Amino acid sequence: MTFNSMVALFIAMLILAAIPSVSVLTVSTRSATSGFIHGIFTTIGILVGDIFFIIIAIWGLSFLAETMGSLFVLSKYLGGVYLILLGIGLFRSKPRNLEIEELVKSSLVSSFLAGLLITLGDQKATLFYLGFFPAFIDIAKISFFDTIIIIAITIVAVGGVKLAYAFMADRARLLISSQITKKINTVAACVMIMVGLFLLFKA
Repeated sequence: MTFNSMVALFIAMLILAAIPSVSVLTVSTRSATSGFIHGIFTTIGILVGDIFFIIIAIWGLSFLAETMGSLFVLSKYLGGVYLILLGIGLFRSKPRNLEIEELVKSSLVSSFLAGLLITLGDQKATLFYLGFFPAFIDIAKISFFDTIIIIAITIVAVGGVKLAYAFMADRARLLISSQITKKINTVAACVMIMVGLFLLFKA
């Protein structure tokens, strides 16, 4: 995995992690209702779920590359189309606001489980990563060290963004405005569509 691909992957994951989604709503809500520490534990749960899917996606793709040969190209096309459709869906999505007024007592374990379960419950996550990673790394040559680097990038990029949401929600007691949400959706949609197109042409 080259330095340029690591930087590109980090930037892409940073932007995509900022997409207002169920995970963002969960992190922000837990932080706004129960305090910043709960936002941290919810973020940890999300990261554990993401890492689980990343390992499945990377080594699953590696297995496909070794056993399916040219048929592996088909999975790249499907992944590219899937990312483009996700991007189009983001463009068409309507932002929502959620206001929080007071703190609610809750356990840290419940916050961790909330983050973990909403991530593991998203069956589209595996499909997303299956289509996402081939645009940045050579799956046929993936190594254990490359996997560690990707996990580290995920922790810093995704974790950093979710914690930023948690901090803002804790301080402001409300989630992002609809105007900001719309701008984030637009940027993230462009990233996904570009990655999808790159994957189609690269395949």
